[in-house]
Amino acid sequence: MVENRYELTTPAAQLVEVARIAAPYKNRPEMLMNVVIEVQKVVPALSEAVAAVIAREMGIAQTHVYGFITFYAMLSVKPHGKYIVRMCKSAPCHVRGAQEIVLALEDQLNIKMGETTEDGRFTLEYCPCLGICDVSPAIMINDKTYGDLTPDSVREIIKRYIREDV
Repeated sequence: MVENRYELTTPAAQLVEVARIAAPYKNRPEMLMNVVIEVQKVVPALSEAVAAVIAREMGIAQTHVYGFITFYAMLSVKPHGKYIVRMCKSAPCHVRGAQEIVLALEDQLNIKMGETTEDGRFTLEYCPCLGICDVSPAIMINDKTYGDLTPDSVREIIKRYIREDV
């Protein structure tokens, strides 16, 4: 089993892995979200080619799969970095200093929101809400959330990812 998208170096190998992930869910459209989340871990982008393989293996219309992928903010047709840093855009995060966190992230990684670092390690993007308003401002890096952030604490978190390649 492939652990992350950087292990698959060719598009053909990526599509073989996509088929392997989706095949057990033939005629189970209710499992589409689970499949797409697993696929996103091993391919750099949820392209039309990826959607076609998922559709074929699951027995779902390709237009349905691609529409599903493009509907959800956490899914993307554009290549992402190894670490996807999502900044919550909710009102509680905004009021409690999200913009200062964004500025600290952009400064430390030398990219703007919506961009990926040149080395392909980090992507910065907004998301509507992380659902952890009680600890705002908050970010999510891949599947891990961090709250009660300050510019200094978010810099330390990013340093840890850089240093340890978490």
